[in-house]
Amino acid sequence: MNTSDNKPRRILFVCLGNICRSPAAEELFRTVVADHGDLDGWIIDSAGIGSWHTGQLPDKRMRIHAARRGYSLRHRARQVSADDFDRFDLIIGMDSGNISDLRELAPTAESMSKIVPMARYFTMATRYDHVPDPYYEGAEGFELVLDLLDNACRNLYSRLS
Repeated sequence: MNTSDNKPRRILFVCLGNICRSPAAEELFRTVVADHGDLDGWIIDSAGIGSWHTGQLPDKRMRIHAARRGYSLRHRARQVSADDFDRFDLIIGMDSGNISDLRELAPTAESMSKIVPMARYFTMATRYDHVPDPYYEGAEGFELVLDLLDNACRNLYSRLS
């Protein structure tokens, strides 16, 4: 990702339905960037592979767990579009299924090179090589996802700044 010019850096986080992992990643990353006083230099968004939840707020359970940590998830779900590959410099998938789907959607080889897994930015000791979907899990699933995303978002910012 070219960061040498004065253009904002543009990052898109992607999960299956855009109601749990990717809107949480969007907000956590936005918070990390804001904490460094650098928000004007970034465009941060999230989307889902599918359109099932288009227009909806994030899953209520994710909003509750995020709020306990001081995050407010207000993003409205949307589906990834072909235009996203032109609009964003980096497209981060939460798991291998998301990565595979994004590669199928990528219109060019250059677009495909923008796709990376969120797990690339994990530094904490974990048995996970992806961000697991907490949708069918209990409270511990949402807490785990927030822990993984917090670690990955901080590391992503450090690598890109």
